[in-house]
Amino acid sequence: MPYDVEAEPNLSRLRTFVGNLAGLLEETQDEARILAEGAALLGRLVAQDDWLPEAHARSDPGHYQQHLLHCDSLERFSVVSFVWAPGQATPIHDHTVWGLVGVLRGAEISQAYARRGARLAPRGPVRRMGPGQVEMISPARGDIHQVANALANQTSVSIHVYGANIGAVRRSTYDRFGRATPFVSGYANTSVPNLWDASRKLAP
Repeated sequence: MPYDVEAEPNLSRLRTFVGNLAGLLEETQDEARILAEGAALLGRLVAQDDWLPEAHARSDPGHYQQHLLHCDSLERFSVVSFVWAPGQATPIHDHTVWGLVGVLRGAEISQAYARRGARLAPRGPVRRMGPGQVEMISPARGDIHQVANALANQTSVSIHVYGANIGAVRRSTYDRFGRATPFVSGYANTSVPNLWDASRKLAP
C-alpha cells in the first residue's frame, strides 16, 4: 500500500522482524543460513510500506542519511534505514560483516568490486533493485560495493541489516586505485523508534 505520512506507522512489522531475526541468531551462527533465512524475513518487511516512521525516511540535500532503527542488545545485528536524495551515492566501501539490503521505496543501483592486483575493478554487472527486492552481502563472497539512488527525481529508501552495530564498525572506503581510507559511519539520528510500547493493545 502507498505510504501515508499522516498515518501512524505500523511498527509491529519492524518489531516482528527484529524478534524473528533474533530468534534465528539464537538458533544458528551459520552465515549461509542467516543470509538465506534473513533475506526472506527482510523481504517480507520491505514488501509493506506502512511501518517506517517519517522521521527516519527524510532525505538531506547534502548527504545520504543512515538512521539506526534497532540495535540488538548484544550487538549481534543492527537495522538501519538509508535515505537517498536524487543523485546521492556512497563511496566504494566495505562492511567487514554480513549484511542484507532491501529496498522499501524508490530504487537503488549497486556495483560490486573485487581486487585485480592492487586495484579495484567492477565485479559483475550493475544491479538495480526496486521495492521488495533484497541483496545479500558477505565478506566471504566479497563485500566491497558502491550504492546509489537509481532515480533522478525521487527519494529512495532502503532497509539494511548488518551482523554488528554497523555505525560503530571500523570499515574502509576505497578510491579507484584500491587505496583504503578507514572510516566509522555513525548514524544520522539520535533517537530510535519505540518498538516495545504495547500499551495501546491493552487499553480498554
